[in-house]
Amino acid sequence: MELDFLKPLFDRPGPWASAYIDTTRATEDAPRLQKLRERSVASQLVDAGADAYTITALMDRLSHEPVSGAPPGRAVFAAGAEIALDVPLAVTPPRIEATWSVLPHVAPLAGLRGDEPSCLVAYIDRTGADLELRDTHRRENVGQANGKEGQGRGRRSVPTGEWHYRNKVENNWNETADAIADELIRQWPGSGAQLLILTGDSRERRAVYNRLPERIRAVTVETGNGSRSPGASKSVLDRQIAHACEEYTRDRLQSALERFRIGRGRPGEHRTAPVDTGRGEAAEGVPAVVDAARSHQVATLLLAQDASDAGRDVWIGPGVDDVAVQRGQAQAMGVAKPVQARADDALLRSAAAADAEVLLVPQGMQGPAGGLGAVLRWSV
Repeated sequence: MELDFLKPLFDRPGPWASAYIDTTRATEDAPRLQKLRERSVASQLVDAGADAYTITALMDRLSHEPVSGAPPGRAVFAAGAEIALDVPLAVTPPRIEATWSVLPHVAPLAGLRGDEPSCLVAYIDRTGADLELRDTHRRENVGQANGKEGQGRGRRSVPTGEWHYRNKVENNWNETADAIADELIRQWPGSGAQLLILTGDSRERRAVYNRLPERIRAVTVETGNGSRSPGASKSVLDRQIAHACEEYTRDRLQSALERFRIGRGRPGEHRTAPVDTGRGEAAEGVPAVVDAARSHQVATLLLAQDASDAGRDVWIGPGVDDVAVQRGQAQAMGVAKPVQARADDALLRSAAAADAEVLLVPQGMQGPAGGLGAVLRWSV
């Protein structure tokens, strides 16, 4: 999960009301169930000590959930009687959860938001390409790339011979492929995309692929089931893109876990250090990951589902780097009045500020001990 969308939450003070609620409406008694869910949220916040104004703002937002097109769930974050973030979820929350805490309780988003990698899709034919940016939550047309359209045989006004005709068509297509590749190269850095999907006839998309630099080809997938034609069905393409995203996500997680295991080393190889860091670019456990987060070393935060260490208390201050395992340590760092927060939420705050990412380690896959670890930008 990329963390940029969470940064606005950490730019303002708390305390925070955070609510995760099922918003499905697939049954006849859905309105009644939704009212019960909303009451549960309100009750939990009252019991936690939330102020009435913030509770009212959050409940007002939940009550206006649309009847049609509702997502499986929502995560809503409010502070100071204002809604700061409302996130549609791709997965139904396992339970209704509402908290009142010094930091927004954002950790569950890693398993509920359903983040697939952002994709830049190029629908290619011999005249050019339509470009689309898509992820789990949106699809947006982001422009076109057009070249010279080759004229058909029946449209030639002066016979020029088969070779001249074919040569002209080939030259036109080469110019079109150049134009498409140039536009993709231009858009790629600012798109935020992690995958490039080239769709269309094999010859056309391969010509574009061959014109791309290696750094983009490394994250490019080709498929033949997309079309620029208006009204063309995209169902098969959607399934192929979903499959490509799943493979990308799985490979990314496996690569991160391999780097983590190599960096962590074998048991007994840890060096003498103030924190339990490994031999290389890895940190495992709350003390080590907190130390790495404070110094902006974290490149990838690894968070296991049901991590036993996730709910451990750490001490924080107002700054994103004000995080420590012990109260005295936080005071020694210059935090006048440290307060306690969940380890996972505090580490996500630091990771977001450092432009790190978080990867969820699913159940059944071996990850860091205690469920919290990190791949580091450099070794300790």
